[in-house]
Amino acid sequence: MSYNEEYKAATENPEGYWAGQVERIKWFKKPESILEKTDHGTYKWYADGELNTSYLALDWQLEQGRGEQVALYYDSPVTDTKKAITFNELHSQVTVFAGALRNMGVEKGDRVVIYMPMIPEAAVAMLACARLGAPHSVVFGGFAATELAVRIDDATPKVILTASCGVEFEKQIAYKPLVDKAIDMAEHKPGNVVVCQRPMLTADMTEGRDLDWYACQQGVEPVTEPVPVRGDDPLYVLYTSGTTGAPKGIVRDNGGHAVALSYAVQNIYGMQPGDVWWGASDIGWVVGHSLIVYGPLMSGCSAIFFEGKPIRCPDAGVFWRIIEEYKVNSMFCAPTAFRAIRKEDPEGGLSKNYDLSSLKWVFVAGEKLDSSTYGWLSELLEVPVVDHWWQTETGWPMSSPMMGWPDPSEARLGSTNKAVPGYDIRVVDGEGTEVGAGETGNIVVTLPMPPGVAWDIWNQPQRYVDSYLTAFEGYYHTGDGGYVDEDGYVVITGRTDDVINVSGHRLSTGEMEEVVSSHAAVAECAVIGANDTMKGQIPVGLIVLKAGVEIDEAQLEKEVVAMVREQVGALACFRRAVVVQRLPKTRSGKILRAVLRKIAANEEYKMPPTIDDEAILPEITDMMKGSGLI
Repeated sequence: MSYNEEYKAATENPEGYWAGQVERIKWFKKPESILEKTDHGTYKWYADGELNTSYLALDWQLEQGRGEQVALYYDSPVTDTKKAITFNELHSQVTVFAGALRNMGVEKGDRVVIYMPMIPEAAVAMLACARLGAPHSVVFGGFAATELAVRIDDATPKVILTASCGVEFEKQIAYKPLVDKAIDMAEHKPGNVVVCQRPMLTADMTEGRDLDWYACQQGVEPVTEPVPVRGDDPLYVLYTSGTTGAPKGIVRDNGGHAVALSYAVQNIYGMQPGDVWWGASDIGWVVGHSLIVYGPLMSGCSAIFFEGKPIRCPDAGVFWRIIEEYKVNSMFCAPTAFRAIRKEDPEGGLSKNYDLSSLKWVFVAGEKLDSSTYGWLSELLEVPVVDHWWQTETGWPMSSPMMGWPDPSEARLGSTNKAVPGYDIRVVDGEGTEVGAGETGNIVVTLPMPPGVAWDIWNQPQRYVDSYLTAFEGYYHTGDGGYVDEDGYVVITGRTDDVINVSGHRLSTGEMEEVVSSHAAVAECAVIGANDTMKGQIPVGLIVLKAGVEIDEAQLEKEVVAMVREQVGALACFRRAVVVQRLPKTRSGKILRAVLRKIAANEEYKMPPTIDDEAILPEITDMMKGSGLI
């Protein structure tokens, strides 16, 4: 069927459409119940089916003859290490480590916290937990002990899996002291801590509690038979970034997740068994779960497991080297990574040193794809650059072209493309009334959401309802603002709290960022609302220059102010733009706009646990004070 026919079928009869996708995966027992409504008003899929996600990622691939195909290419420029791990090898490692976990008392339903860097053992840990039916919770390695402690208390893990350190730009980040401190702070105490000792730093061990990663596997009986779980049993709990107060643990089920990722990898990302896929992210984020470990492996693809950064590894050509070396067919990345590459190599000259002919297309998400970055990347790679949109809560894309279909919809700059079948995307005003095509409002999705979307928060089912289902009855509230044009293309203008009110006019800072970032000297920027006694709020631009650019800052400010005035309008009152050395970001590359807004408003803020570099916020504060912005 065509896109329009598929989308119509999924919208008019969701249960029937997704019943037709059951055969995408191999079940131990096929579900009889396709769609159920829960007691707290959410929906779950394939609840009574029986399966095992580790089986789908490993054993099922061996049964299809992929044993000697590479499952994971581990590439760590920060440690100068490379490994090619076949499905046979990965299966062996996972079954043995699952046996070690079982010896520690880990059983179906027990939680395991994984606090590890991007090393293959982290993937083994995830798959071993899934094999036992033990939900894992991956916490980004290097998170502060306080944040790790609240997650320990919420998930109450039987075991914590960690490593002696993470490595960044020849700098070691000791993980074990953070784990020890977090356990001291937490009320819940795990039975064991398993430590993968890395050669560059050895961690101290606590006698009676701590176990060595490899020593604990000696002589154990491998778990060759995966534990069957129900379709609605949890696979993992992932805490949303920037959690304050009580953590929000997004729960992902096994059944809907497996079907949705199979659907997405083949139909959205256009990958087939044997293809090489690169999710350039970290397992601490939902992208790492969906597009580094589970999605590619369950689909029979070879996945890149990358430990490094897009620059200084050793230069801004590392992405191009990875593509050439492993013949990457497609990849996912946040736009901020490409902006970082462009800042270091404005002309993209380093890409000319590599053969990138294996690449079919590049997917981006997580941050707004500005026209300047889009144009630079498209010209450089000469392949489609695909903007799409999804969230931790959904686990897979809500809007995207279907690159696995013969007739994917064409890209429209500024749009994340059309809604994916299964997501009935609407736009409503503040009262919940649907607005017309092209009219900006709150982006919502008609219930039920498709398989794979989280339908619960760990230990707090009512919080899910309050967070996502209460604001607009009958809809899932995405928290994003934007519009859908007359052709069905979705345009995200930003989080609804990124809208500022200037003299009664509601204006999108994302729209202004688009204009500012198009200036030839600008590598990236953030536009935030600063308090103003006359107008309520006024926009302020923070600009990072491209490497090697020399321009008078006053002249730059004059030019970008004129650009915003011309393209957005005088009503935006955009009059200030200042140059900064860098912008505060999460480790996944998202600019911390909420914190910047608090700084601009001279309000207290909590240091985000996801921040990449804590020192930058005082720098930004001093700069804004020195510039008279606050």
